Amino acid sequence: MKKSVTDRILMILKGRGEISVAVLAMELGITKEGARLHLLKLTEMDLVKSIQKNEGVGRPVTYYSLSQKGLSKFPNTHATVTVELLRSVKKLLGENAVDLMINDRENQVYQRYEQQIQHSKTMEERLEHLSKIRSEEGYMAEWKAENGEYFFIENHCPIGAAAAECHGFCDAELSNFRKLIGTGFQIERVQHIRSGEHRCIYKIS
Repeated sequence: MKKSVTDRILMILKGRGEISVAVLAMELGITKEGARLHLLKLTEMDLVKSIQKNEGVGRPVTYYSLSQKGLSKFPNTHATVTVELLRSVKKLLGENAVDLMINDRENQVYQRYEQQIQHSKTMEERLEHLSKIRSEEGYMAEWKAENGEYFFIENHCPIGAAAAECHGFCDAELSNFRKLIGTGFQIERVQHIRSGEHRCIYKIS
C-alpha cells in the first residue's frame, strides 16, 4: 500500500532524528514551500516539533523532529504486558530465570536468522537479508558502506520497553549480530537508543 506524505515524513524523521525543510524537500521530491507546509501542519497536530540552530553566518536554520506524540506512532510491541511479565518473572523466580529466558530467545532468534541468510555469499548480501528480516519485525533496519566499513542501522526498537527493563535483550542482540556477521569481522554498537540516541548503529570492520 502506498504511504501518504504524512507517513513518509514521519518515517524520514524517525530515521534521521531531525531534518531541515531543504533536506526534507529533496527527500520527498517537492518544493521547499510544499515541505514547509507539510511540517507546519504536522506541528499543529503536535506530531512534530522544531528547533532553531545557528550555523555560522546568516539566519538560524530550523530543524524538525518527532514530538512525543509523533514517536508514539512507532509503538513498542506489547510494551506494557511484556514489562509486567518480566517483572513477575524476576519477582517469582529471580534474575537468573530472566537471564535463562533471554538466552533461550537469543538462540532461537539466531537459528532463525542464520537459516534465512546462510546462503549469502558477500557481506553486502548478508546485511541486505538481515535488514529485510529486521525491518519486517519493526526495527526499520538499513545498512550502508563507508570508507571500507559497514554500518548496520536500526531506526526503531519495537522491544524498547523490554530492553529498558532488562538490558540482557540488548546484549543478546549484539551477541547474535557478532555470530551472524562472522569471526572475520569486528562489530561494535556505536549508537544506542537505550543511551538516549534516536537509533542504534553497529559498525562492522
